[in-house]
Amino acid sequence: MKLVKSSSSILRKFLVFNFFIFLFLGSLTFFYLSGIQPNLVKQRMEKHTIIINNTSNHLERLSIEFNKDSLKNFLLSTRFLFQNLERVQFYNTAGDLIADTNVLDLDQSVFTKTEIVMEQEIKSNDTKKTIDQESLKNNFNTGSNENNLKEIINSKKNDDPTVLEVKEGDNLFIKTLGNANINGEVVGYILVTEQTNEILTAVEERKNFIIRTVLAIAIVILIFLIFLNRYILKPIGGLVAYTESIKAKDESIGKIEKFLSRSDELGLLSRSLNNMTKDLQYRTQKAENSSADLAHEIRNPLASLKGASELLDNTTDKIERTKLIKLLSHDVERIERLITDYSQMLKDEASLSREKMKILDINNLLKNVIDEFNNTNAVIEKNIKFLINRKNLNGGRLQILGIENRLEQVLANLLDNAVSFSPKNSTIIIDVDSNKEILLLKIKDLGPGFNEINTEKIFKRFYSNRPEKFGEHSGLGLNIVKSIVEMHGGKVRAINRSDAKTGAEIELQLPKRG
Repeated sequence: MKLVKSSSSILRKFLVFNFFIFLFLGSLTFFYLSGIQPNLVKQRMEKHTIIINNTSNHLERLSIEFNKDSLKNFLLSTRFLFQNLERVQFYNTAGDLIADTNVLDLDQSVFTKTEIVMEQEIKSNDTKKTIDQESLKNNFNTGSNENNLKEIINSKKNDDPTVLEVKEGDNLFIKTLGNANINGEVVGYILVTEQTNEILTAVEERKNFIIRTVLAIAIVILIFLIFLNRYILKPIGGLVAYTESIKAKDESIGKIEKFLSRSDELGLLSRSLNNMTKDLQYRTQKAENSSADLAHEIRNPLASLKGASELLDNTTDKIERTKLIKLLSHDVERIERLITDYSQMLKDEASLSREKMKILDINNLLKNVIDEFNNTNAVIEKNIKFLINRKNLNGGRLQILGIENRLEQVLANLLDNAVSFSPKNSTIIIDVDSNKEILLLKIKDLGPGFNEINTEKIFKRFYSNRPEKFGEHSGLGLNIVKSIVEMHGGKVRAINRSDAKTGAEIELQLPKRG
């Protein structure tokens, strides 16, 4: 249940985040689209204002009267100035239409008829006049736009142009009303009308582009969500289920084998988690076994202590009491050694994972450990000598990657065992050999050797086949040696010497560096 909640929570947060992003971008898009048409209209208005100002300048320069006849002649002679416009209209200060480019075509026959026809044209002019008046009447009186325009003219109080947007069917017209200034005086108004369907097209194109872009982004996000859920969230959920199953000690669920073969970061995480889990399980099992072994090992000297103490209480013989006291002291020493070595072993195992490895020279390690042993009581009393035989060195240095104090501990434990079992006035031989990849280290003594057929047993924790001087050893030394060597990627084995009548040989193999 927790898994589903976590996964859906990530998806929900992602969706909410994208929703607000879309909302923000949608607001910006709305304001952008809302401003496109006004900006384009403003550009047209500025263009129309220039035309109105230029027209006013022409009227002033040519001394054109601002009345019907004069403006009509002006429009007929300069109509090319307005050929790109839909319509140009002139209004007097009262708001009455006095000239219009739309009615110029009705007068074109005046300039192409003969004198005979001109008499007819007088009539025709009367007709034209009627038509013009009717046309003007229609312009002023049909539709609310013209009435609104007259109201706008009558209420116009400043020199700023007025812009009107008129949509007729599918067509958009921009109308700009400006003052006709002649000799610094407002004599009327000029209305420029232009069909601007391209503005609608531009706005529509931008809307379509934004809609396509939004759809494309939505599809990409949807694909990413599917990918996120299938290849990231579900595997993470599987890892969570795996850890929960480990916590619940239920190995029937939460398997992650299908993620271990992945070559991406989740595969790396799965393998790391799997290895860490196995390592923790191994350490837990090892700790449980060690605790059980320690309890078993302590039980024997405790039983001996109990029996010896009972006999000591009932014994009056001085010699017998002395023997019992020595036995008690021996058992106490065994328990103390067991507890001390076991505690140190646990500390060492915990610190091994935190310590960093560095490049070390095996010759320096051997020299440091042997120098310490030469000053110990056991070596001095037995007159033990150490001999180092170096082979296949070719003048080179033997370097390994390791933790210095741990490898010194390994050598110290092995030399301590060799010294304890070696007879007096004997020599412990240390062979140092190597090839391209492996450093080989052999420690040989002249002790009794091993009675076991399978010498691997001696590396087990609290191995039961003890030497006579068991009180001097806890049975953990060789086990610690094996753990440290394996942590360094090496191997350790024990055999009886083949080059002497008696004696043991411990062989270390460590990977070389450099």
